[in-house]
Amino acid sequence: MTKHNELYNNLFVLELANNHQGSVEHGKEVIRQMKAVCDDFPFQFAFKLQYRNLNTFIHPDFKDREDIKYVKRFRDTELNEQQLLQLKQAVDEAGFISMCTPFDEESVSWIENHGFQVLKIASCSLTDWPLLERIAKSSLPLVASTAGARLDEIEKVVQFFQHRGKSLAVMHCVGEYPTPRERLQLGQIALLKKTFPAIPIGYSTHEAPSETEAVKMAIALGAQLFEKHVGVGELNGYSANPEQVRAWLTSAQQGFELLGLSNERVEVTEKEVATLNSLRRGLFAKRDLIVGDILQPDDYFLAIPSQEGQLLANDLSKYSQYIVEQAISVNNPVLFSALDSSDIRPAVQSILRDVSALLRSAKVTIADGAQCQISHHYGIDNFAETGATLIEIINREYCKKIIVMLPGQSHPLHFHSKKEETFNILNGELELNLKGEISTLSAGDMVTVDRGVKHSFSTKTGVVFDEISTTDHQGDSYYDDERISNNNNRKTPLLFRSDWLEVEW
Repeated sequence: MTKHNELYNNLFVLELANNHQGSVEHGKEVIRQMKAVCDDFPFQFAFKLQYRNLNTFIHPDFKDREDIKYVKRFRDTELNEQQLLQLKQAVDEAGFISMCTPFDEESVSWIENHGFQVLKIASCSLTDWPLLERIAKSSLPLVASTAGARLDEIEKVVQFFQHRGKSLAVMHCVGEYPTPRERLQLGQIALLKKTFPAIPIGYSTHEAPSETEAVKMAIALGAQLFEKHVGVGELNGYSANPEQVRAWLTSAQQGFELLGLSNERVEVTEKEVATLNSLRRGLFAKRDLIVGDILQPDDYFLAIPSQEGQLLANDLSKYSQYIVEQAISVNNPVLFSALDSSDIRPAVQSILRDVSALLRSAKVTIADGAQCQISHHYGIDNFAETGATLIEIINREYCKKIIVMLPGQSHPLHFHSKKEETFNILNGELELNLKGEISTLSAGDMVTVDRGVKHSFSTKTGVVFDEISTTDHQGDSYYDDERISNNNNRKTPLLFRSDWLEVEW
């Protein structure tokens, strides 16, 4: 279904219909004048004819009726197969993509025999199943208009051609000639794109030829191909002459310029960066910063104007760490040149991958959005040796956390003055140092740690366990090693996503 998508991209279809006025020469003149207009625009262009075998298309008893609008029009402008072939050859000579609409089964054969490149299904034929069955036998890529069709009818037609491996584009269309502005229903383009995301969607217009704004909106809504009735001389209320086609294409060109890129993020310009940076708050030292300081929120304030090379508020992240390499005096800007910076995001992702794998093996599920802390007492670079991942399930008058430790990790000696906690081992083994006594706990084992009791723990196998406790208060962990207590950057908070447990990273 996608092999012809490039054919449909930015394709403008000029529909001749009966505007040849029954004259091959007049039809050729339309083709010549439209070619002169199209040469000035950077689009793909198709020129479309309509084929009907009037000998079978009109009931024999009505062939000569003058009071039936379309019978009279088709008879007055009738061209035989050889004359139609001459027009098709003129389309080829002008360099247009050749497209044609059949209204009966025999016309499909004419289209195939004449070597057209694209076959168009008219709105009135969208659910003409005998005709669609014949069209499905053709090898040509297809375009289908949808005026007057219910969404379920369009879906059936799309499925019909998809099941037969046909290349298809679908066009929004309103079957009112001309269509007033208030009836253009351009929002249907968005509906068709949502309903058929893998199929190119277009816009077939029947509005007044002086209307040039609608095509811009169609482009903004994602239309890829466009169709308009064209002619020269005296025309109906929905067909455009060469100058009106030029105005239409000019408007479309402006529309694409306004739209810009839609399939990738646009590159940021230097001018844009400079303008935005002048409005962004920079970091200024709140105190004298000395070499070796790890930059913390209490060390700086944010203000404008910033200067080139200055650390900005936009550069701050829980994944970014900055260490002072050159002393910075109070109130002075904090410059990148005075800092050593590192991004811990890759390390965090690696940790979460391993933690999720351990939780999966333990068959433990986590609610989506649970508060999570990666605790790295001596820095994230040393997390493999010292640290743990704490996932908070609830913290009220009672508290539950799930604690995950990877193989080879340890948690340093500490105690809590407010919290009493019980460890319930779910998976793996935990070596617990409690009051200086070491014991090994495995799945199903449970132990309580009273307030004020020093304890540490480690694991050789990796372990997952519940920590069930009284309310957990921030700052209620007291470590023997003062380096840990003085490290305000020892935890990385984030939200745990339940889908991390569904697939391997």
